Amino acid sequence: MFISLSSRKPAEMSSKRGGTSRVLVKLKKSVEEGKYYEAHQMYRTLYFRYMSQKKHAEAIELLYSGATLLLEHEQYGSGADLSILLAEVFQTSKAAVEDENIEKVAKLFQLIPQQIPERQTFIANSLRWAQQMKPPQTYISEIHRHVGIVLWKEKNFSGATHHLLRSNDGDSCGAMLVESHTQRGLPSEVDLFVAQTVLQFLCFNNKSTASVTFYAYTANHPAIMSGPPFVLPLLNFLWLLLIAVDSGKLTVFTVLCEVYHPSLQRDPSYNVYLDKIGQVFFGVTPPPEPNGPPGMLGSLMRSFMGVEEESPEEPSPLTTEEVD
Repeated sequence: MFISLSSRKPAEMSSKRGGTSRVLVKLKKSVEEGKYYEAHQMYRTLYFRYMSQKKHAEAIELLYSGATLLLEHEQYGSGADLSILLAEVFQTSKAAVEDENIEKVAKLFQLIPQQIPERQTFIANSLRWAQQMKPPQTYISEIHRHVGIVLWKEKNFSGATHHLLRSNDGDSCGAMLVESHTQRGLPSEVDLFVAQTVLQFLCFNNKSTASVTFYAYTANHPAIMSGPPFVLPLLNFLWLLLIAVDSGKLTVFTVLCEVYHPSLQRDPSYNVYLDKIGQVFFGVTPPPEPNGPPGMLGSLMRSFMGVEEESPEEPSPLTTEEVD
């Protein structure tokens, strides 16, 4: 059922909102009758007409309604196409990055299947829209949060981690990491799963979310029975590091890296993260390191530990008094 705008009655033109609603009803009927191609083309025609008239609100309503309807009828290519156009309207009109619009983005992202390549284009365009706002990080982090939660529900833990790391939702991040480890990890990796994420949050200068993530994970993981202090040395290192960044004392950071050096050797990437953390929180400007571990951590280890860089025993946990 192809719809001609020229057939609308004068009464319909008296209200833009009412006219748009009636058009949407007709388009919905077309989709429900299985006339998907015709409906998709009409959505696009109306979109270009609204944009030429700078009727951005009508274009947003039209595209969101059409994208949702087509995706719910498993017309994924057409629905994703309208979703991408919606993100473009958000950018062009400089639409407010408010809860209502962010929820539109989240719902459409959830409806587009993972295997549809346009899904990534849609979310990339949505993030560019948020980038236009001032300050952009507040809005960008909220989109990342919604996307991360959708990916978590899909059991895409790697993708969820990527997006939640760019959010301020430590509670969701910690809960997701618990589920990720209990379903996909080895028992010996219980501390590694949270360490990677906490250190990355600190590299992003996001200490508050790093702390919430750490405590959400350690309080709710069934294999972590008590703490702090913890049985696992790496968890104690993270706990004391989160305290140390508040003080900004380089000597405390240096001692922590020395004492927990054996645990930090379990993942080579920790050297890189700690180098960045030293710069962000402790005022370190690392010189080029032609040999040995990169950056500041290598210098700390050489200066404090000399030739004896490994200990046969795990260190006893430091106390908060020792950090202060």
